[in-house]
Amino acid sequence: MSKEEKPESMSLYPLGTAAAPEPELLCIFGTGDLGRSLGQRLLQSGYKVVYGSRRPHSCGPVPQGAQVMSHTAAAQSASVVFICIQREHYGFLEQLAPQLKRKVLVDVSNNLRKNLYPEANAEYLQRLTPEAYVVKAFNTLSAWALQNGPSDSNRQVYLCGNSTEAKEAVTEIATRLGFSVQDRGSLSAARELEDFPLQLFPLWRLPLRLAFGLTAFFFFYLLTRDVIYTYATQKKDISFRIMVSLANKVFPIVSLIMLALCYLPGVIAAVFQLYRGTKYRRFPDWLDRWMLCRKQLGLLALAFAFLHVLYTLIIPIRTVTVLCRTDCHFKMKENQTSELDTTIAWRSDSYYSMGILGFGLYVLLGITSLPSVSNALSWREFSFIQSKLGYLTLFFCTFHTYLYGWDMFLRSSYYKWYTPPGYMLSLLVPSVVLVLKLLLLLPCVDRSLTRIRQGWERTEPQDDSQKSLIT
Repeated sequence: MSKEEKPESMSLYPLGTAAAPEPELLCIFGTGDLGRSLGQRLLQSGYKVVYGSRRPHSCGPVPQGAQVMSHTAAAQSASVVFICIQREHYGFLEQLAPQLKRKVLVDVSNNLRKNLYPEANAEYLQRLTPEAYVVKAFNTLSAWALQNGPSDSNRQVYLCGNSTEAKEAVTEIATRLGFSVQDRGSLSAARELEDFPLQLFPLWRLPLRLAFGLTAFFFFYLLTRDVIYTYATQKKDISFRIMVSLANKVFPIVSLIMLALCYLPGVIAAVFQLYRGTKYRRFPDWLDRWMLCRKQLGLLALAFAFLHVLYTLIIPIRTVTVLCRTDCHFKMKENQTSELDTTIAWRSDSYYSMGILGFGLYVLLGITSLPSVSNALSWREFSFIQSKLGYLTLFFCTFHTYLYGWDMFLRSSYYKWYTPPGYMLSLLVPSVVLVLKLLLLLPCVDRSLTRIRQGWERTEPQDDSQKSLIT
């Protein structure tokens, strides 16, 4: 090839070398646990991090790759500043107001208790730096969640602020870290966000109170009927049964009632919709609160069912240990045998079978309520398990209790001091729920309810008359 001829070619450079954007620099005020965890997570997500500290040379360990500067230098170097310090130390930020002008300040602080200050921390920060854009965010996440990344139970980041552009910047950062963002509006919602971490099991309060109340009531009810009645009428002390036998009567009773209470609000809601002829009217507040805590009711019911199973496994061991030397030894000595009653055998086998099936479905309901499992299910699959199999669980457990009672309700000896046995009281709520559910499954009722839930509304005669007058 001659020197004059030049091949048509072009130089090849590594793709993306020149086009690679410079990592965005973010600033963090505070080198505590939360500040270090947040910085570590930001570095792992491709950001550059600079810390602002009052002691840049002796602030303690920081994540590898991060820089430490004074507050003034760090604030000037980044457009987004995370405030990871307590409200009590916000005073110096007022002096940095010129350096923080038009910066996005992300307030992640929380208080020790509600209503500790007259205004929210984020609002106080906005007052100290009036020309900055304050956004309340990341305060519902712990240092552990930031270090280990979002999990199924801790993916949500709530934020609020007065600047749309500032919230968009913080949203982009949170999304890049792997969190989902929920915008709660203006900065006036900051107090609500700061109260979130202070709530202690808000959805568990009603179920726990209900469980404690039912347990206490049935414990003293059965204590009176079984132990005190026997001592008062026969002068016989059977108080040793309190620890195992009596407890094993209380646990299944509470479990069955609480399981029924999980499905009763759904039946009541269906009745409201049928009566009103629409699904667009709000339910009463008490029914809303009841429906929101159904999961917690079910999990507590499952816990009582587990206790019932464990105590049931213990009772035969205790019975053999205590009674084998008396009754069994006497029969062996006298060479006595008992004939097999097939009716009792059928009853006991059916009783155990219903209990095992009910408990197996019980466990399935508990497993599918876990976020890691429910997130892997479609809505139809989740609804099938929690609704249809849930009612089947309630049926098996209720039938299990009926088989336990068998013909006890016909014998006057079981009505001690004219009070019904505890198992009879436990059957009231689940029996009502099952009967109402059967009525709702009738074709004529189910057809109307399905139409209402698909958006159909019953037209009131009064509305028709008003429409005719208007036309």
